[in-house]
Amino acid sequence: MHATLERQKSAQLADGPPSAEVRIDRLDRAIGLLVDHADEMADALREDFGHRSVHASLVTDVAASIEPLKHAKRHVRRWMRREPRKVSPAPLALLGARAWVDYQPKGVVGLISPWNFPFNLTFAPLAGILAAGNRAMIKPSEFTPRSSALIQRMIATAFDDSEVAVFTGDAEVGAAFASLPFDHLLFTGAGSVAKHIMRAAAENLVPVTLELGGKSPAIVGTDADLDLAARRLMFGKTLNAGQVCVAPDYALLRRDRVDAFVDALDRAVKGMFPTFAGNPDYTAIVNASHFDRLLGYLDDARAKGAVVRELNSPGGALEERRLVPAVVTGVDDNMDVMRDEIFGPILPIVAYDGIDDAIAYINGHARPLSLYYFGDDVREQERVLARTVVGGVTINDTVMHLSMDDLPFGGIGPSGMGAYHGVDGFRTFSHARPVYRQSRFDISAVLRPPYGKTIRRLLDFKIRR
Repeated sequence: MHATLERQKSAQLADGPPSAEVRIDRLDRAIGLLVDHADEMADALREDFGHRSVHASLVTDVAASIEPLKHAKRHVRRWMRREPRKVSPAPLALLGARAWVDYQPKGVVGLISPWNFPFNLTFAPLAGILAAGNRAMIKPSEFTPRSSALIQRMIATAFDDSEVAVFTGDAEVGAAFASLPFDHLLFTGAGSVAKHIMRAAAENLVPVTLELGGKSPAIVGTDADLDLAARRLMFGKTLNAGQVCVAPDYALLRRDRVDAFVDALDRAVKGMFPTFAGNPDYTAIVNASHFDRLLGYLDDARAKGAVVRELNSPGGALEERRLVPAVVTGVDDNMDVMRDEIFGPILPIVAYDGIDDAIAYINGHARPLSLYYFGDDVREQERVLARTVVGGVTINDTVMHLSMDDLPFGGIGPSGMGAYHGVDGFRTFSHARPVYRQSRFDISAVLRPPYGKTIRRLLDFKIRR
């Protein structure tokens, strides 16, 4: 890994900032990999998860990875342009001085991608990394070994390792990877791991972007259409069996609407998944450890007085670690299901009496990656937006803000730092270098000693209300 990093850094210095044509060629090669290997990717994901919906994989890991790359390809020439800035403040910089910002490639970007969307969370960030003119080293997750091995093979067929390289391996390899002196490091994963990533990066003062998660709330407003909200919420909760960083983690609902909403959730699940056993559209939990963790959440909630209702339950155990979606009511913060990010198809419901109670509950906990609001009351909606600080918001749906290439994606505090997607990704992986060019006139002479009346008049002009 050290040798590859040095090779990439040397190549970057020798070649200089790549032209738009080179960047577009790299983006095209990445797009071609996804198109040519789509079926293999879906197969690898199905094998890694025990079962994963082929159609869902083609949507989330193939199509949703191609679009950011195409978006970058369409816009990279404009993003690369020198950005003029106003010369100010007057009168210190007059008579022909100029200022601008150049967006320079940072160099070599390290990318640590997670297991839940192995291809998407490798190739979507590459859109910004490659558009910004960087080279990349990638460490995919050891929890999805077939997908990681396929990523490595795919990249090797289209890129020289001086451009993009992939390293597979266990947590020890991951720790060594995080300690390399990259020019930037992007990590997507759990907050508990992010602390170690950030600590390792700090040894080399490597700037980091952290895409984490947390308990993303969904507020069902006072006038929300319960059936519509239930369908859209359960889409986000059952996509990849809830193993999504932006999945709605729990719902907040007016107390007198809880029972009706639970019934609406059950109808929504029946509409999407009439059966679970052998259903090709329903994804399994990735491994036995995570499956047991989720069952433990339900057992703990029951033991502490909560009510668990399985939605459209067939009764009995399901094969392939498939977990029937469940709603948990009567929850409190002493339950594991309300302390930890769930990352599965379990939906706790927190009852509120007024919208300010819901806002207060969200603000009393760590800032989440996403927030969802359902309802058409504009004043209530604006109150929620104004009074909460979260990574990103979708109104009257779930997950969709993640798919918008013109919106930055990222968390805040415990849910992450920094953002990417679209132009924001280009800028995250670029150095915005300011340049000031002085005119032929020696204007700055007034700032040099010996000082006299001229500098005094200038100071009198500047130091005033």
